[in-house]
Amino acid sequence: MTELGLRERKKLETRQRITAAALDLFVARGFEAVPVIAIAEAAEVSPATVFNYFPTKEDLIYDGMASFHADLIAAVRVRPEGTTVAAAYRDYVLQRRGLLASNDPHGLELIARVARVIRESPSLQARERLESDRAIAALADLIADELSAAPGDLRPFVHASALVSVSRAMSRTVQDGAIAGHSAPKVARQVMAAGTAAFDSLERGPS
Repeated sequence: MTELGLRERKKLETRQRITAAALDLFVARGFEAVPVIAIAEAAEVSPATVFNYFPTKEDLIYDGMASFHADLIAAVRVRPEGTTVAAAYRDYVLQRRGLLASNDPHGLELIARVARVIRESPSLQARERLESDRAIAALADLIADELSAAPGDLRPFVHASALVSVSRAMSRTVQDGAIAGHSAPKVARQVMAAGTAAFDSLERGPS
């Protein structure tokens, strides 16, 4: 792994300080009740600095989700020849990464805090739907190319919606496990088993 330079480390530290300060305020007051200027003051930066790192307040929570979807779509786009979109999507989503590949209880505590903030915020729930819609649209384009679908063909959107729904449900399962206080290995086992079963069900149809 390439070691970060001083400039990159400082930028990462600033980013982490902003997100930590924001989450503390969101937990204490609720997402909608916290202005960006309060986040800036708590993180000891200017409001402009907050916006440099996070163009919208919702990005403080969903920046990671947007990055995950971008990486996921990129992985599906460059899938090996002969691999279907659905298979490439499944392979990527079912990889253990981040907290699901570790035994870090603090990571799950963080997920639980974020999940509670999201579930109490209409704005964040709307942003989650928007991120899912964007992922569905990008995935549907890839499926349309694979199927050589004609305009008006609903299959790309239907298939894309089903696939994104699985990863979204898996995320919800992780949040539920974190809120319930389960260990990281237990949450990982649960979400991987549930995700595998869901993808299997899509392939063979409901039974």
